[in-house]
Amino acid sequence: MNFELSEEQILIRQTVRDFAEREVKPLAQDLDEKGLFSIELTKKMGELGLFGMYLPEKYGGQGLDTLSYIIAVEELARIDGSQAATLAAHNSLGIGPLYYYGTEEQKMKYLPQLTTGNALWAFGLTEPDAGSDSRGTKTTGKLKDGTWEINGSKIFITNGASDIAVGVTTQVVSAVIDGKKQFSTIIVEKGTGGFSQVQMHGKMMWRASDTAELYFDNCVVPEENLLGKVGEGSKIMLSTLDNGRLSIAAMGLGLAQGALEMAVQYSKERKQFGKTINSFQAISFRIADMATKVELGRNLLYKACKLKDAHKDFGKQAAMAKLYCSEIAKEVADDAVQIHGGYGLMKDYPIERFYRDQRLLQIGEGTSEIQRLVIARKVINE
Repeated sequence: MNFELSEEQILIRQTVRDFAEREVKPLAQDLDEKGLFSIELTKKMGELGLFGMYLPEKYGGQGLDTLSYIIAVEELARIDGSQAATLAAHNSLGIGPLYYYGTEEQKMKYLPQLTTGNALWAFGLTEPDAGSDSRGTKTTGKLKDGTWEINGSKIFITNGASDIAVGVTTQVVSAVIDGKKQFSTIIVEKGTGGFSQVQMHGKMMWRASDTAELYFDNCVVPEENLLGKVGEGSKIMLSTLDNGRLSIAAMGLGLAQGALEMAVQYSKERKQFGKTINSFQAISFRIADMATKVELGRNLLYKACKLKDAHKDFGKQAAMAKLYCSEIAKEVADDAVQIHGGYGLMKDYPIERFYRDQRLLQIGEGTSEIQRLVIARKVINE
């Protein structure tokens, strides 16, 4: 499969890289230290056209392909995982379900505002007792007299509680038939009675992204807020996760690329025994292995994107890319810290932040264990 980038994709990479170097890099350490979500940077990403990149123009998008979007996430993650997380979650988990499963009326109502950077949307799936086991969902949605009444809670929801978080698509148990739960997805807007959003603090990683707990206490929304059809919740959730795995893989790839570049630069500057440490075989071989992992990750991820853009089944490759890129992010970041030595453990060096940020990638959007389960099932069934 040909991974030669088009002139447009090359331009997107350079544009986002310049933006990340110019606008994000000077602020990343301070935002991380203070645990602050930046509305200003989010709006600037909107002005750059990074939100809804793959949407048709009539919804405020640019009509770009999946790979172009993934390159944008990759380039942000090369500098800062928090800003990449905001972009990835909003595009893949927020905008995605609305675009792929919404009615035309729902699309026109929500999507144009979600491409501006002035509003963020979330996807409410995870609960205190429902993560990898999504069927453990306890939040309920009861349809009565033309309205949905929702009760329950969600946790670890990206883009769920900032001042510009305007809504969430949430999975609920809409019925129990023959002892089996039936799931549906429902749109809930900020300001709806009984709906509250609480920011989570004290995170080890992605400290400058918005992570929330969501609560539904007799929250009532119109019947037309149903996304898709009754009982399609699991289908919507699974397809959303397939798309989301591409963006998490891009975050792992971008983080690994950034860590590799830091390690190479440091190895050129640091001297021991009278010469730069990159002249020692132990260091140069480690860098060779790091670079090989990054290259393999990029090829695997781009192949999955190409399959999606060709309207072919990409679920297995998305799971593989998410698994591999998140795992090599861990390995490359660890190697980069080792090359930095003691300095790699100090907050003055960004590799310390990268080492923390990578840890979520093997958990979010489906753990590495779940990815292996998905891959194994698909391979065996083939």
